[in-house]
Amino acid sequence: MNRPLRHIAIFCGLLMLALLIRANWLQYATSQELATHEHNRRVKITQFATPRGDIIVGGKAITGSKEVEGTDFKYQRTFKQGAMYAPVTGYASQAQGMSLLENTYDTILSGEDERFAFRHAKDILTGEPRRGGDVVTTIDPKAQEAAYKGLTDLDARGAVVALDPATGKVLALVSTPSYDPSVFAGNSFKEGDKFQALVDDKGKPLANRPLRETFPPGSTFKILTAAAALEHGVVTDVNAATDAVSPYPLPLSSSKISSEAGDATCNKASMKTAMQYSCNNVFLDAALKVGEEGMRETAEKFGFNKDVYSEEFGDMLATKSLYPSELDKPGTALTGMGQGSLTSTPMQMAMVTAALANNGKVMQPYIVEKLLGPDLSVLEENSPQVKSEAVSEETAKKVQEMMEFTAKEGSAQRALIDGVTVGGKTGTAQRGDDVSKEVPYGWFVSYGKNPDGRAVAVAVFIDPTAMDISRSDISGGRLGAPIARSVMKAALGK
Repeated sequence: MNRPLRHIAIFCGLLMLALLIRANWLQYATSQELATHEHNRRVKITQFATPRGDIIVGGKAITGSKEVEGTDFKYQRTFKQGAMYAPVTGYASQAQGMSLLENTYDTILSGEDERFAFRHAKDILTGEPRRGGDVVTTIDPKAQEAAYKGLTDLDARGAVVALDPATGKVLALVSTPSYDPSVFAGNSFKEGDKFQALVDDKGKPLANRPLRETFPPGSTFKILTAAAALEHGVVTDVNAATDAVSPYPLPLSSSKISSEAGDATCNKASMKTAMQYSCNNVFLDAALKVGEEGMRETAEKFGFNKDVYSEEFGDMLATKSLYPSELDKPGTALTGMGQGSLTSTPMQMAMVTAALANNGKVMQPYIVEKLLGPDLSVLEENSPQVKSEAVSEETAKKVQEMMEFTAKEGSAQRALIDGVTVGGKTGTAQRGDDVSKEVPYGWFVSYGKNPDGRAVAVAVFIDPTAMDISRSDISGGRLGAPIARSVMKAALGK
């Protein structure tokens, strides 16, 4: 063999060797990754080859599957009251993929979980079709409906979160405007256009506001400021007059901050009176005296700067609420009234409220009660877990006293329910630099306790961007308190 032919033969041999190595690498080293890759069409065909298991609320399925023709995907996902439950279920679309519970528990719902292997082998022998398992949620259907109706009646962008303070169970999780996952569950061009229209919608219907978006919490954060002041000994008697003048001179600044209740009412008011009328000066002064480190420490014990859920919750992971670091004195003072660079999700403010109602203990929120196999056997079951002890029971009870006084005699009266102990706090949160031009965000947090021991904590957030509404209608809990009241009544069976 002459020299050029020998070189060509060696080169071809090397190419063959490279192909063999690559083929073996794909077959053995990366086969599992490729087999389960989201863009592998066979994966999607398998996902929709049989009816999916269901997501359960209040003992009833809020999802289903229907058989379709003319496609590789035999079954298509359906949703009952889809818009109301979308922030819980997410979507399961043949073309757009999956989100939230549909995505996090896809292997259970599609029947691909390795724990189903024995049953699938049995089904092959008996000729039974494969079926997925079910995801049983903690959602209370009446509380969810009350929250959704409250926001949609206002035609508002907003969110509601309701928690069981003693367990951490999520009783309601609502975001508006919302969307119906059924309208783009298939893979037609028409359904693709509908999904794109939702993506482009300025109202952001695909957004999960309770979990994924953060906002300044405004005066609802004053309940945490009060807890921090009590816990750090800055305030010992909630009924004693303070030395916080109104308007309050912001340190290192020429700015002075007043309160809507008026300087005469708020000047040197006690913390209890300040909570009643939402006096800014007392909470600005309290945060400044607690100091940056003390405020951050207390905020972090309530859950700020941390993941709400562990990574195992996958797509239900919430955005971190942030108590910022390296604040100067003016910045620290402003956090006392829930402003400055402080941000929170509605879930986080529900957790703060629930922890105070639970005598200082923060419970791990969870939205899945249990996972069921195709034969309805229990695969996994969640149970209450203490996430942290944010403040002492003594501190929590003093904040409860102030919140309950605020509900009886102050700005949270619209949340009162006969026969129920209610504590509440209103909140407005400035956005933008020009306060006179921008209508603020509206907040309301509350808890209700039944004589039988049942309790619920609620956070309501309203973004009035698209609403024709005045600042006065946002403040004082005029919008949020009635929604919180209806959710509490539903959850407590009133």
